[in-house]
Amino acid sequence: MRLAVIMYVRFPLSLRNVEDLLHERGIDICHETVRYWWNRFGPMFANEIRKRRIHPSQNYSNWKWHLDEVFVKINGETHYLWRAVDHEGEVLEVFVSKRRDRKAAMVFLKKIMKRYGRPRVIVTDRLRSYRAAMKTIGNAEVQEVGRRKNNRCENSHLPIRRREYAMLKFRCLRSLQKFVSLHASVHNHFNHERHLTSRKEFKHQRNAAMVQWQQLNAA
Repeated sequence: MRLAVIMYVRFPLSLRNVEDLLHERGIDICHETVRYWWNRFGPMFANEIRKRRIHPSQNYSNWKWHLDEVFVKINGETHYLWRAVDHEGEVLEVFVSKRRDRKAAMVFLKKIMKRYGRPRVIVTDRLRSYRAAMKTIGNAEVQEVGRRKNNRCENSHLPIRRREYAMLKFRCLRSLQKFVSLHASVHNHFNHERHLTSRKEFKHQRNAAMVQWQQLNAA
């Protein structure tokens, strides 16, 4: 079960891909079993990851936020996936909505601020909904808009785009919200910024993350 969940959530694999990989390892299950396992146990693992994550200080993730949104198709209908990452690339919040107006932006911002408080800087694109929502909330003075300033958040959409292709598009808003929230927690857990550390340090961090993952499943 642990192996099936980490394969499906962390890597851009379909349910049947996971079924075939597990069969190669001598585990004979149906792809629907993989679906049940990630639905049933994935949120439990994500909650434990969020509880155990320790930041250097209380305001570690509040220095700078990067916000961005992309469109996704759910049963052929356009929806919007909002994402917030901090200055280190850690995913703070993911939110799916039918619109990208001021109301949706306010819901998104309030969700982040409820968990992390107010940031020093918020970097966004030129979408007017951000400015309107921030004026209502009262933190418009911390917004920054500029060319290429928001590349960190735009690049963080790439794993979900790969997932969208592997899953043959998304079919339900509720299940998409559930999956992207789970995916964000797993991404944060295994994200080691390998281009910023030595090979030795990266291997140490990777082994530590895997041990912690196994402990989550054993609890």
